[in-house]
Amino acid sequence: MFVLGFLARRLLQGIVIIFLVSFLIFTLLRVVPGDPARLIVGGMAPDEVVAEKAEELGLNTPIPLQFVRYLGGLVQGDLGNSFIRPKSGASFGGSAYDDPTRGERAAVLDLIVDHLPLTLQLAALAIVFCLIISLPLGIAGGLNPGRWQDRLAFFSGSIFVSVPNFWLGIVLTLLFSVQLGWLPSIGYKGFIYTVLPALVLAIEIAPFVIRTLTVSLTQVMQEEFITIAPIRGLPAWRIVTAHALRNASVPVMNLFGIQLGTLLGGVLVVEYIFDYPGLGLLTINAVLQRDFPLIQGIAICISAIFVLINIVVDLAATAVDPRLEY
Repeated sequence: MFVLGFLARRLLQGIVIIFLVSFLIFTLLRVVPGDPARLIVGGMAPDEVVAEKAEELGLNTPIPLQFVRYLGGLVQGDLGNSFIRPKSGASFGGSAYDDPTRGERAAVLDLIVDHLPLTLQLAALAIVFCLIISLPLGIAGGLNPGRWQDRLAFFSGSIFVSVPNFWLGIVLTLLFSVQLGWLPSIGYKGFIYTVLPALVLAIEIAPFVIRTLTVSLTQVMQEEFITIAPIRGLPAWRIVTAHALRNASVPVMNLFGIQLGTLLGGVLVVEYIFDYPGLGLLTINAVLQRDFPLIQGIAICISAIFVLINIVVDLAATAVDPRLEY
């Protein structure tokens, strides 16, 4: 019953969050300067053509009415069609506004489905790299407070958090791709192209995991149930793995739910640097082209992912420590 009530409550909260995100994004896109219709048909096009294109795109009606129409499609799973991208996959605009295929605009949902798997692959690999980096440093620091292991964890985290992701991406590209030739860096022609951008993202979120794990493990090791465990005859390795790490992992799991926003935000910059064809690069191109439906659809998709991931994290934390209440 707890799980059902928890899921119902969190899903309802998620729906409210997604609605607010869609409303804010929808409204802000239409009040900022810039006319998508003129951008599509070209700056030299006559006003009549611009007005015709605005009517075709539904931009000539009041914003509240536009949002009601968009919301009606959204509840049916329709995110609309891209302003810029036709079904063929290319972009059109400017002098090509009279292209006879301009009505065949790509569905936003199809574009997201095409690009989302690559972003999820990138994020998953980044989490794996982050754990490989963070767990040894965080566990060593937590088990040895005040010693060189603790100072090493703190120093490493301070270095990682101070490095800008765009600078790190350039340096790693020069080192591993240009100088050593070990890894490809630009575009995507297979899984190996995910390694460098995933490493950049992992280093970006690793310092938070290192510090949280170090502090949490240090506190758990001072708890009474840990200090009396040797009296019960438990070996040191079992005390650490079965009891200390289990309890110290809860704050780390909660941190991953929070850091998801940082990870998704970092994807935008990192995918642009490496020309990685995921959701981040698609978002940047949509913003540059003022492709309103595509920007709105991506924002809603990311919000939904954020909500689902946090629900999973909270359920996992509750499974580890049943005393927790959400």
